[in-house]
Amino acid sequence: MRNTYQNVVIWGSLLWLCLAVTVQPARAVDRDNVKAFLQVTGFDVVLDSIRFSAEHAPALLGQNAEDFGHDWTRVSREVFESDKMLSMAEDMLSQTLTPDLLGHAAAFYASPLGLRLVAVENSAHAEEHSDAKRMHGMELLAAMAEDDARRATFTRLNAAVDGSGQSLRAVQEVMVRFLMAASHAGTLGYAIDEGALRDLIRADEAAMLADLEAGGLASAAYTYRDIHTDDLIAYAEALEHFKMQQVYQLMNAVQFEIMANRFEVLAVRLADLHPAEEL
Repeated sequence: MRNTYQNVVIWGSLLWLCLAVTVQPARAVDRDNVKAFLQVTGFDVVLDSIRFSAEHAPALLGQNAEDFGHDWTRVSREVFESDKMLSMAEDMLSQTLTPDLLGHAAAFYASPLGLRLVAVENSAHAEEHSDAKRMHGMELLAAMAEDDARRATFTRLNAAVDGSGQSLRAVQEVMVRFLMAASHAGTLGYAIDEGALRDLIRADEAAMLADLEAGGLASAAYTYRDIHTDDLIAYAEALEHFKMQQVYQLMNAVQFEIMANRFEVLAVRLADLHPAEEL
């Protein structure tokens, strides 16, 4: 079983923003405002970038993308289709996001600093989750002293977007949902005991958490490499505002649910693909 799941730590760097938190507002907003909100905050690009994580799905099944033939590309594109994921986000946010929270977040991200931050975040999210990108971020960190103010600010930013520390649990839950869906659909060819799977994942928890934190720092160093430290401190202060904390809890919960849902669908679709064959 361990060979099948030996790549679980990969998911840490892909899901460092995910939180399994639900916010219940007093009043919802209409879809047009939600669409504008997704664009001004750059959350639409974040959701679209989920498709890059699909490349790691076969590894969690103990296989390679090539094992599923040429239809792998077609199926993964269909499952992680941008409009579908955006529609899911609009459905959820239109029922859960309050006008007050929307206005607060939109006001910051529409400011001169907010616009600059969204531009660099969008650029980073639009790139594939390549080893080269992470390596670049790690090299930037290595050039800093342990007590460097810039490095400390990256840590502060990461804490601000995951204040409740639920990222690890989100990673684990997505993995369980994906692998259990694959088991039930016959994609794996054998049954998985959910309790044993959870125990196995928890056994790697320390390594996964370390990778999650390292990936988060490397991602921040790479993404904000051209942003001055003073501006990043101002960003951290904005993110730490109690209203922005609620916004991030909600957006990250939506991102997590969409990712988990799409990987469950992918697991089922893969059952219809045969290694080294095309349909």
